Amino acid sequence: MMMPRFANLPKLGPRLGIVAAIAAALALPAAAQQGQPPLSAQESDPRVMGWMEGFPPPADKIITQPDSVYFSFPRLRWSVCHLREFLPTEQISRGTGAPSPLAYPSPAEFAEERAQIDALTFMPINASEPMTWEQSLYANYTDGMLILHKGEVVYERYFGCLEEDGKHAAMSMTKSVTGLLAQILVAEGKLDETKLVREIIPEIGSSAFANATVRQVMDMTTGVKYSEDYSDPNADIWLYSRAASPLPKPADYEGPDGYWEYLQQVEPEGRHGDSFHYKTINSDMLGWIISRVSGKSVTELASERLWKPMGAEQDAYQTVDGKGVPFAGGGISAGLRDLGRLGLLMLNKGEANGERLFPASVAERIAKGGDRSKFAGFPTIPGGSYTSQWWVFHNEHGAYAARGVHGQTIYVDPTAEMVLVRFASFPAAQNGRIDPTSLPAYQAVAEYLMSKE
Repeated sequence: MMMPRFANLPKLGPRLGIVAAIAAALALPAAAQQGQPPLSAQESDPRVMGWMEGFPPPADKIITQPDSVYFSFPRLRWSVCHLREFLPTEQISRGTGAPSPLAYPSPAEFAEERAQIDALTFMPINASEPMTWEQSLYANYTDGMLILHKGEVVYERYFGCLEEDGKHAAMSMTKSVTGLLAQILVAEGKLDETKLVREIIPEIGSSAFANATVRQVMDMTTGVKYSEDYSDPNADIWLYSRAASPLPKPADYEGPDGYWEYLQQVEPEGRHGDSFHYKTINSDMLGWIISRVSGKSVTELASERLWKPMGAEQDAYQTVDGKGVPFAGGGISAGLRDLGRLGLLMLNKGEANGERLFPASVAERIAKGGDRSKFAGFPTIPGGSYTSQWWVFHNEHGAYAARGVHGQTIYVDPTAEMVLVRFASFPAAQNGRIDPTSLPAYQAVAEYLMSKE
């Protein structure tokens, strides 16, 4: 069986990095391009597909990085739990101490709660028929779902490639970890958000980032040129991918080598501070900034300030470029419960296990949101904003979230005292495709939990 390849995509050499893989995945699956619906969540379950099963697996069930399709649907549904088998990574260590246990109700109460939540109904955005919570899990190709209410786990399920002891790609939720670390440094007076990038990173030179403020980078209101037109082989996303590739560059390669060299040659487009533009290069610029002021890589800082003190139960890992620089815009893979602990840390405004890990003002600043007048282009988040690499909904519950392509979410609802974490492998990358059956579902479960009080 021939492995399908993306049509009209530029050749990036024998292997794709995570940036290019995500970019490629933003295209519709091949079946959808041909007018056919993609396989359902049940049909595309990696265990049903038989990916990488057997010793050795059959030739048509092997997923390997040189084929440049490991991130295409339905292979995506296996690959999101196995990124370190395709790309080099750095560890985000949880340390050597015992993990901090999460609280659970009794097994009988837990089973009853799951049944109640699975049966909840809600009306998807622009729909004429209601949907149940459980139906939404399959509609969104959920791989893992965790819900905490008042500090207690009230719902936990695993699907697809993910097991309870597994790790899953967090995608752009990585940005929110980077932004959280930056906001902590700002609150502690170690990072001045009013400084220009060139004052902290002199070697940024004449890059468009040079005269942007740290806050503009944190909120993605920079005026920098970065095209993500995936059908254009000369688009910036592909140049970025070539620079970020962890493999040795071809002998005739003349472009930048690594994330940071790419950032040094970014050109201006528009004016800094005018409006929000979701561009991943801001996250890697921010990663460089916080590494410079802290003297630690983003992986070291995440371990020291988050994973170790919050009592994570698993190490996480983060993909790196050819120079060992972690991908601050999308490279983390982690356990479901550990991202639940991170969400709980935000809900509790920096407190975990009776200790303060960062000032309450950090979470308060993020929850407050950014300048809503500068936020546009996201119809499923009307009136929203973006700040410190977090999405803020400004809804009646004051909810905010870390979000990543293909359906990754840490959703914090302060009013309901709820944290929800979802891992998923939806066929198309854009979250706008699944928000209509996700955001109303989150609101429905929040209201249900509040009704029990």
